Amino acid sequence: MKITNIIIFFIIALCVLFAVFQFSGQEYLSSGSKSLIVPFFTVLYFINVSERSKYFSLFLVLFSIAELSTILDYFSFDWSQHRLDMYYLLGNATYILAYVFLILEVFKTINLRKVLKSYLIHVVVLLVLNIYIIYVLITIVNPEFQIDSSGYLIGVEFVYNIVMLLLLTISLISYFYNDNKKTLLLFFGSVCIVFSEVIQIAYFYIADQDVLNIAQTILFVLAFCFFYFQSKVKNKKVHFFA
Repeated sequence: MKITNIIIFFIIALCVLFAVFQFSGQEYLSSGSKSLIVPFFTVLYFINVSERSKYFSLFLVLFSIAELSTILDYFSFDWSQHRLDMYYLLGNATYILAYVFLILEVFKTINLRKVLKSYLIHVVVLLVLNIYIIYVLITIVNPEFQIDSSGYLIGVEFVYNIVMLLLLTISLISYFYNDNKKTLLLFFGSVCIVFSEVIQIAYFYIADQDVLNIAQTILFVLAFCFFYFQSKVKNKKVHFFA
């Protein structure tokens, strides 16, 4: 319990440091503070959860690696466009793989045949909505890639957005199907992480404002809080609001 409290203290301290550095214009320090948050959540998970899920563990480990790699990028002496594109590709590929494992974790909680039978209309509506959202997001980021002569990277962004929205869709369907505390927490976490990513896109490509970065980081931390809490709950078919 003492180690747990220390880790939680460090997570809170990193969130405060992120906000302080962000408002003071020290982007490297704010980014570094944020990059350490998920690794601490990962340590918290491996310390406190005895019955660990393989997929969820891989999600946390890969996401931590991707987050820590953003710190290492600043120590590179080669800031050529080719090297920056390589960092972008490898980093996002790691994030995508991490989210794929989280999707597999959520997918374990549903029976696909029963879901399609009971929620076919819901699935179709969600797919149509996802296609529209992906189109809007790609429209926002595409001009930026064209300006930087890195148009081929739009494919990475496209796959990234698909994976993110697929996570949100499957977690919502999982909650419809199971209607319990674990899948509700997974859905809340997915909502927070997706909205965090959307706000981050707005911060990078629309308005470079500190408030947006603070908002997306709050949602980011809340997402991993929900993910951590769900890892301590078993997936039982019990109505959460009963």
